[in-house]
Amino acid sequence: MKSKNTDKLLIDELRRISVNAGNAILKEYKSDIKIEKKDDSSPVTNADLISNEIINESLERLTPDIPVISEENSNISYEKRKSWDRYWLIDPLDGTKEFIKKNGEFTVNIALIVFNEAQIGLINAPVMKNIFWGHKEHGAHMQNQNGTITKLKVTKKIGNTRRIAISRSHKSGDLKKYLSKIKKYKEIGIGSSLKFCLVANGDADYYPRLGPTSEWDTAAGQAILESAGGSVLKLSGEPLKYNLKESFLNPSFFAINERFDSYGLLKEVAQK
Repeated sequence: MKSKNTDKLLIDELRRISVNAGNAILKEYKSDIKIEKKDDSSPVTNADLISNEIINESLERLTPDIPVISEENSNISYEKRKSWDRYWLIDPLDGTKEFIKKNGEFTVNIALIVFNEAQIGLINAPVMKNIFWGHKEHGAHMQNQNGTITKLKVTKKIGNTRRIAISRSHKSGDLKKYLSKIKKYKEIGIGSSLKFCLVANGDADYYPRLGPTSEWDTAAGQAILESAGGSVLKLSGEPLKYNLKESFLNPSFFAINERFDSYGLLKEVAQK
């Protein structure tokens, strides 16, 4: 996976896998959606499980020496995985609530974690027919519904009216409190990992997440955003990292359109 040609072939394979999973999801999307509850009371559908099976089997064939962790099969102890130097981290259907609402704002997320960092990320939005991907060494790109591929770059600035990407289905009390401190901003509500893509594409300045997420929710988006020139920072200012503890839960974070928080966004959270 070291040469540029090899990396391109890998990305091409990931795109193909994500499209296969996305097409399977769309078949379920167009029919009556059957919803079940997981142990944590979050919803799961048949589409989650079908997509999970497609991606897992495809990655195991593509890279049999690299283990896979998915939202739907995450019962691997930290004792076993803490020695992994690389692994695939996937969310076969990110934005299940958006899928159930049938608003089209759900994605397939595939990421390669290398030494606790998101090295490669791919996000496929099947309804929108947009595919986003990023590689730390080769930048970030997007393929639109016409097949046109463009390079993604963050804006690297914030205007007088901030453009803030906000979760459509998960708006915490802490986030509402944070937004109340800002004088002028435009709220861009969208589901799933597409919030990372908005920042990576220059359509939003940043995405504050002051509430729970899991590592498979963020890894692909982080790889894409960082490859486009942005960053995903914990409130301490340190980059978000992976596979450092038993739990898969992330701390609160900001996904922003620059490498460092020169705007002091993180400090605003602590202000009363």
